Amino acid sequence: MTRIGPSALTRWIIAIAVGAFFVVPVVATLLFTLRDNTTGGLTLAHWVDLFNPADPRLYQPIWTGLANSLVLAVVTVAIVLFLLAPTMVLINLRFATLKPVFEFLVLLPISIPAIVLVVGLAPIYLQIGRTLGTGAWTLAFAYGITVLPFAYRSIQANMDAVDMRTLSEAARSLGANWWTVLLRVLAPNLRQGLLAACLISVAVVLGEFTIASLLNRQVFQTGILVVSRIDGFAAAIFTLLALLFVFLLLLVIGRVGRGRPERTPTS
Repeated sequence: MTRIGPSALTRWIIAIAVGAFFVVPVVATLLFTLRDNTTGGLTLAHWVDLFNPADPRLYQPIWTGLANSLVLAVVTVAIVLFLLAPTMVLINLRFATLKPVFEFLVLLPISIPAIVLVVGLAPIYLQIGRTLGTGAWTLAFAYGITVLPFAYRSIQANMDAVDMRTLSEAARSLGANWWTVLLRVLAPNLRQGLLAACLISVAVVLGEFTIASLLNRQVFQTGILVVSRIDGFAAAIFTLLALLFVFLLLLVIGRVGRGRPERTPTS
């Protein structure tokens, strides 16, 4: 019987190449943060200075930007969970003929460069600034558009694996209203897709720079840029900590997404 697919050696080569693509820059950044400019050796002085700085105001742009980014992450996740996900459920169950049009619209932002998106959003944010103020949280409207393609794919992949129509009709036949169907029947079955969409949204918000910079909002990435002009070591350390945070978030969401293992009944 002819074997289809790559050999074990090919898979190992691909895995090592992909792993090196991600690991080498991280290791290089870590070694940079440990470098001693005086002796050329390794030192933890830069990490110690980060948590005990001589001038606390030096890292204030990063702390302010991080706080703003976390608020933006929460608002963006709320947009995905309470606006995008229910709309997708409604279209899949009630308006299937609109699905191709809706898919085209939500995937469109991925083909538009961030600089072009900002040009289109600038007049809108001019009015938002006059009405709601110029707080960094208002970037959530732009970030909600930016994460649409990624969140949509994550949720839709889960929806394609679940027979939502049968589940919703069964729940409705038992007297459940639509809110009960959505929250207690469909949402648990779509948990993995929703959690993946949340993770992607948080990662995009923490890593986004162009929109915030051009719209003159202070976020985590713009704070790192400001500090990097003064202390390049601190900027590299905060970048590593951000990567670590996203990695831990991935582990937590993956653990929660698997849920509790089912217990086999004992006789």
